[in-house]
Amino acid sequence: MKAVVIGAGVFGALVARELTRYDLEVTLIEKNLDVGWGVTKANSAIVHAGYDDPPETVRARFCAKGNAMYEELSKELDFEFKRVGSFVVAFNDEELKELERLLKQGEKNGVPGLRILERDELLSMEPSLNPEIKYALYAPTAGITEPWMVAIAAVENAVKNGLKLVLGERVTGFEKANGRVKKVITDKNEYEADIVINCAGLYADEIAKMAGVEYVPIHPRKGEYILLDKKLQGLVRRVIFPAPTKISKGILVLPTVDGGILLGPTAEDLPQDMKDRPITTREGLEKVRSFTKRLVPSIDLSLAIKTFSGLRPESPQKDFFIGVSESVKNFVNVMATRSPGLTAAPAVAKYVVEELIQEKMKLQLMKKESFDPHREGIKRYASLPLEEWQKEIEKDPRAGRMVCFCNEVTEKEIVEAIRRGARTLDGIKFRTRAMFGRCQGGFCMVKIMKILARELGVDICEIRMNSKGSWVVNGKVRE
Repeated sequence: MKAVVIGAGVFGALVARELTRYDLEVTLIEKNLDVGWGVTKANSAIVHAGYDDPPETVRARFCAKGNAMYEELSKELDFEFKRVGSFVVAFNDEELKELERLLKQGEKNGVPGLRILERDELLSMEPSLNPEIKYALYAPTAGITEPWMVAIAAVENAVKNGLKLVLGERVTGFEKANGRVKKVITDKNEYEADIVINCAGLYADEIAKMAGVEYVPIHPRKGEYILLDKKLQGLVRRVIFPAPTKISKGILVLPTVDGGILLGPTAEDLPQDMKDRPITTREGLEKVRSFTKRLVPSIDLSLAIKTFSGLRPESPQKDFFIGVSESVKNFVNVMATRSPGLTAAPAVAKYVVEELIQEKMKLQLMKKESFDPHREGIKRYASLPLEEWQKEIEKDPRAGRMVCFCNEVTEKEIVEAIRRGARTLDGIKFRTRAMFGRCQGGFCMVKIMKILARELGVDICEIRMNSKGSWVVNGKVRE
């Protein structure tokens, strides 16, 4: 039996991994040159507690469940996850009513440990917060991670367990017979399929239209962000939300897993034809600055090292659309996966495989005894004790050659990322954090390009930032 998953974001990666637990031929198709480069690579990176989603929604069904799975998942797949907790803050009694509503909603959703704090206790836990804040809803189970690493780690583990990973191919159509998909057609190949799972993010509605199945229209909701230098590490220790609005959870302040501070996002609904335009604006970034300064007045915005934006797949019903098609019996949609998509993804992946495919589609899948759930991440040599690091250098001198000084990434880590599939600068960046630091690649990019060219056996002019057209250099100035 053959299963094809379309889209290698966090949903597609985790669904594909779940499928490799069984005696199936599993193929994961991604149009980009690497995994996790769509919605997954540019969001707030929060594993939400689960109080924000109305109990009757699909989001609420999976959010708290997904949150509870992250501890074990991060250990199995060796990616960073920190259960730092979160605050939703209130400046007045009117906003306190919103906190009380969220508290009751969270309890209905099965979120543990929720409670409302008053100012003194709140400021003792987060002294940098605005002293005008009177109350906060505390959710101790909220966490932070690196979404792209969840996808990368899941795919690496799935490949270890037999997944066929197809990169740089765009799905262009389907061959159907007797009300079922028989083949998935890309711009380069055709893939036989007994089961198709649509996890195509912003483009999931377009994939569904091609297949002739039910769908909800998806439009991009843009969020703009500012990333601050690690010099501000500890400014806040938890995720700080304002009281939410009908539009979004608000513009927030949070720590990143590697020690930075992230501000954002805004929430701007864009037309459907702007799914490939994650641009920042002066107005959007100014909104981020002003809103976050109200939460944490001491934020030093002169320490901003990067601004960026991400696009989330929003739909009119503002809820996930997950299920087996009524018209094409072997087609599963996992679409409109807006926030809290990252949080819900592990629970959704299990639901798709165990309930939709096996129970609703009535397909009996046999588990593989050989399935290995573990994946080992790339070793970070600079974080080792000095004596252990010295031993690693004696075994391989590349473990002592620093390439990225901002994030202390060695040549051996770069080479290991290439061995695992990185073929572009962004492929290196998202696997190692090189070029993610203060200089944003200003000092290390050329070194990394030379290593890529050497290891891949290509001219340096062939190295790309991410997509096929994103060349960095196109020739020599002089011989």
